[in-house]
Amino acid sequence: MSSEGSAGEAATEAQGLNPGLVVLLVVGGLLVTFLVANYAMYMYAQKTLPPKKKKPISKKKLKREKLKQGVPVPGE
Repeated sequence: MSSEGSAGEAATEAQGLNPGLVVLLVVGGLLVTFLVANYAMYMYAQKTLPPKKKKPISKKKLKREKLKQGVPVPGE
């Protein structure tokens, strides 16, 4: 009986890697690949895309900025 038990253990060891480990490695590999690809695309976009245009400042904001800088308000 003991010889059958050791043969069963040898058969389980010969199966290969633990399925949980295989799933973990596959998911980890996909995650790393995704992050590396994202970073590569980000760097490519930074080099090739033109810089964003600034939005025009509204007259209200321009007036407010002048007041903050100490330009005298008309009527005072």
